[in-house]
Amino acid sequence: MALPGRLRALILAVALPVLFLSASEAGTVGINYGRVANDLPNPAAVVQLMKQQGITQVKLYDAEPTVLRALANTGIKVVVALPNEQLLAAASRPSYALAWVRRNVAAYYPATQIQGIAVGNEVFASAKNLTTQLVPAMTNVHAALARLNLDKFVKVSSPIALTALAGSYPPSAGVFREELAQAVMKPMLDFLAQTGSYLMVNAYPFFAYSANADVISLDYALFRPNAGVLDSGSGLKYYSLLDAQLDAVFTAVSKLGNYNAVRVVVSETGWPSKGDAKEIGAAAANAAAYNGNLVRRVLSGNAGTPRRPDADMDVYLFALFNENQKPGPTSERNYGVFYPNQQKVYDVEFVLGGNSAGGGSSKDNGGLGWQDNGGVNTGNAPAGAGGGVKATSTGEAWCVANAMAGEERLQKALDYACGPGGADCKAIQPGAACFEPNTMVAHASYAFNDYYQRKGRTIGTCDFAGAAYVVNQAPSESSSRLLVPFTSLHSY
Repeated sequence: MALPGRLRALILAVALPVLFLSASEAGTVGINYGRVANDLPNPAAVVQLMKQQGITQVKLYDAEPTVLRALANTGIKVVVALPNEQLLAAASRPSYALAWVRRNVAAYYPATQIQGIAVGNEVFASAKNLTTQLVPAMTNVHAALARLNLDKFVKVSSPIALTALAGSYPPSAGVFREELAQAVMKPMLDFLAQTGSYLMVNAYPFFAYSANADVISLDYALFRPNAGVLDSGSGLKYYSLLDAQLDAVFTAVSKLGNYNAVRVVVSETGWPSKGDAKEIGAAAANAAAYNGNLVRRVLSGNAGTPRRPDADMDVYLFALFNENQKPGPTSERNYGVFYPNQQKVYDVEFVLGGNSAGGGSSKDNGGLGWQDNGGVNTGNAPAGAGGGVKATSTGEAWCVANAMAGEERLQKALDYACGPGGADCKAIQPGAACFEPNTMVAHASYAFNDYYQRKGRTIGTCDFAGAAYVVNQAPSESSSRLLVPFTSLHSY
């Protein structure tokens, strides 16, 4: 990155508007609504909660009539599920698939905006005897939709777990298990490509971190600033564990053919707020950081991975509620964003700019195509400074660059800060006091912080569409001696 080119860009930025990715071009964030519990509110109350929180997409694990009726005329988009127990019947009997679609989709559509059907769930992991029946079941369900003229509106897929991979590290070594690759995954990908559908992937960095906390950085797992991990096979550098997991899937898919047109939807991901002693990392602060950082990243249009940097992504957080009847370790019952009494376990906003329940604003930030965050710092920031778990303020705050945003986004944000934004960037010019270290992240951090402090650290002035975030501890860069904060007026 040559500085003369950057300076030329600064000059252009004064004359030309900086166009950031708008929310309409970004991915979407939904929620998984599981009901393995005996203390949950009724579906009507749940739907009201989702509306209050700005949740516009929900994924179910069945097609419960009371839930589908409650979702009618709300505008919330819905994914229903054909459970594993019905997979064999749907695969072997087209008439069964047709009857199921009539009863569970056509009977509610379009008042209930069903947009997808998940045929089975993690079949390779939890119903291995049905593996060969999966694609035939998907095919029959799609044929039923076509017969009812719904195939253009309702897509068919099936969530796979990362255990479908024989290898996932490094990401460039990603490959499907031998018994699945040609027999199931390739026919599934052909089906998804032909029907314009998407691959659903359940990905949980928590499991990888908890089992390997001695070698995996918690910051790397929680989308927080970190040194990154180089994939020597591809030369790509990773700053988040979820990116590495998804790129392992993309690599495995590419080894079966050209399926670049098949999008990936993260059908489940999340982090538990509580766990057993051996479940390292299970904590509310970490759950808030993981989910909050992921939401901000997706909604700001910054969800691409090193292998697919321009990919927008839809993500469904797991889960809406803590479910007290789920078997297994303590973590299994503590993935919820909400307690059954509808109080938040921790703060996560589902829209940029907060929501009606959180009291956030959503006013546009100077016409640049992003929105300020309404005072809810849930973006790419450390737990305590973001994700919504309240932390004690140190009385100081800095605005720093988010390395995970990538150089293109950082450059655009830097151009604005040093140009129309009015930041004083003389100190990062060649030979000046803060030119070293001569890196994009260091220079952007200086410019962002100058802009932030000049704006009085007001809400929304340290965001830049996910390219920056607030910290309460002094940055480690050597140039941080010039990043002087104002006295804090409120907690972050």
